[in-house]
Amino acid sequence: MKNAFTIFYTDDDQEDLEFFKEIIDTIDADVSLLTQSNGKELLNALHNPPPHPHLVFLDINMPGMTGYEVLKELRRSHQKLPVVMFSTSGDHDSISKSRELGATYYLPKSGIFDQLKRSIEHALSINWGSFIPNDKNFVYSH
Repeated sequence: MKNAFTIFYTDDDQEDLEFFKEIIDTIDADVSLLTQSNGKELLNALHNPPPHPHLVFLDINMPGMTGYEVLKELRRSHQKLPVVMFSTSGDHDSISKSRELGATYYLPKSGIFDQLKRSIEHALSINWGSFIPNDKNFVYSH
């Protein structure tokens, strides 16, 4: 697993975590997934490597620390780490706030397996080393 692309996914919803894991398992890629159920777990994992994630998927609506608060804290020490805000909220305010706080990408959650799989595959296909978010490419649209 040394060459695995490591993803951290943080969400308080156990069903969403399982759904995501199921999708990752069906994608033909060398991906290592580690999940956290809240922002404190994510920040602790980031501050105590290994492993080092290549990409973070972060839910916005979580009790305790919201995804926004986690993102703000994360950006203090991990400026270049790609962070995908992953939420059922697809409204303009959520998207704008995510971008202002330093998210790299915004991926609306779908409850439909195939749509969600396509969106996650798209996020995994992005070359994060050269990706520069702007108004036209910040939000995934299917």
